[in-house]
Amino acid sequence: MNEEGAAEATLAAGLVRKVRPLLAGTPAWVVGGSVRDAVLGREVSDLDIAVQGEARVVARKVADELGGAAFELSSEYPTWRAVSREGHWQVDVAELRGDGIEADLALRDFTVGAVAVDLESGRAIDPLGGLEDLAVGLVRATGPETFTDDPLRIMRAARLVSQFDWVIDEDTASLARESAPNAGEPAGERSFEEFCKLLDGARAMAGVAAMDRMGLFDEGSLLPEVGRLKGVVQGPNHHLDVFGHTLEVLEGVIGIEDDLSRFVGDSAAATADLLAESLGGGATRSTGLRLAGLFHDIAKPDTRSEAAGFISFRGHDQLGVEMIDAIFGRLKAGKRVTRFVDDLTRFHLILGFMVPERPLSRRQQWFYLDHTEPVSVEVTLLTVADRLAARGNSSIASQEMVDGHLLLAREMVEAAIDWRRDGRPAPFLGGDELADELGIEPGPELGKVIKELEAARYAGEIESAGEAVSHARGFLAEQ
Repeated sequence: MNEEGAAEATLAAGLVRKVRPLLAGTPAWVVGGSVRDAVLGREVSDLDIAVQGEARVVARKVADELGGAAFELSSEYPTWRAVSREGHWQVDVAELRGDGIEADLALRDFTVGAVAVDLESGRAIDPLGGLEDLAVGLVRATGPETFTDDPLRIMRAARLVSQFDWVIDEDTASLARESAPNAGEPAGERSFEEFCKLLDGARAMAGVAAMDRMGLFDEGSLLPEVGRLKGVVQGPNHHLDVFGHTLEVLEGVIGIEDDLSRFVGDSAAATADLLAESLGGGATRSTGLRLAGLFHDIAKPDTRSEAAGFISFRGHDQLGVEMIDAIFGRLKAGKRVTRFVDDLTRFHLILGFMVPERPLSRRQQWFYLDHTEPVSVEVTLLTVADRLAARGNSSIASQEMVDGHLLLAREMVEAAIDWRRDGRPAPFLGGDELADELGIEPGPELGKVIKELEAARYAGEIESAGEAVSHARGFLAEQ
């Protein structure tokens, strides 16, 4: 698309049409991702504007006229945001940097975002060839200082690859790798936000590959723990080292989400709704599942042992939780998403151990659901991806075992969806009433009894309050 077409597409965007008359008389330009999205035919609901004047005044005017609120985003580079009270739109207003719009554009990260449209004249400004790069899907740095000015841009480049099916030009990738040792300098929450967007992108695997190419997994960079998975040899259950296996698991998780009906049958719609639920901070349960795909084996290098030719990673699930806490703490990830990924890592081995016991009794089902709540659905999907990525020559990796795992996983997802809908099985009596009937005090012993009655009811072993009391007395007698 040429400059004239880019200008026409940008000015036609609904939000631009609303804002443009409000800025009459103020030198202002639509910039960055807003122009990019307009050219690509995407909805422009987040508008970026550069102004020659006070960002505060402009943002407050936009908010007042369109029925929103305004607040400061940055004082270092004066930037304000006007946002819809319903969250339907937002307008970021930044004061012009440099001595004109072209100087401002030269300070931006990538050429595809260094295109502006003058709101007064309606003319597009493209001094760095951003429209040409946009046409071919090329992520190219605006200059040699792109990543030294802000190392977060390395992650952003990888995120663009994931979101838009673009490639990073060779010189840009080299510049990024040179700055990768500084990738941990930006605020952790900024890096984590970009990381989650990358994992949620249409080409997440390409985005992860770009991270690796640009050195973000190298020692001393953003996620060295992932890089340490390279070259860690596994046993006969696996055909790849831990790094390759991890990437296959992540790819498998994404593939499962894209074809839920194949893996969970009639539970597909309910599973999709569950995965779409928010964990806060822009992450969904789907995002958390993808994060777990990448981090569930993060402790294998530190737990690997070999004796008599047998390789094991004993305790890597539990140590993995500790490592994830440290990594996510460094990235300032929210507590909910951290706990979610912790749980998936902690429980990701359980179902695999149960496969040889198929068909599971109702008590065994209860055990699994009780232990993996509230991530029973997601951890089950993770185990499927993990199993499909283990294609070694051992009996554990045999097709029979794989098929058995897939069948059991479908059954357990269905059971987990029912569990979430219906709630935990009630023991027929409340805690105080049960304590009176049994003549025991509230405490750990009563808690064990309640757990046992939940299991018994789920298994169909008790069907009334009287049977619950008799069962509880028998249970206590055996303790």
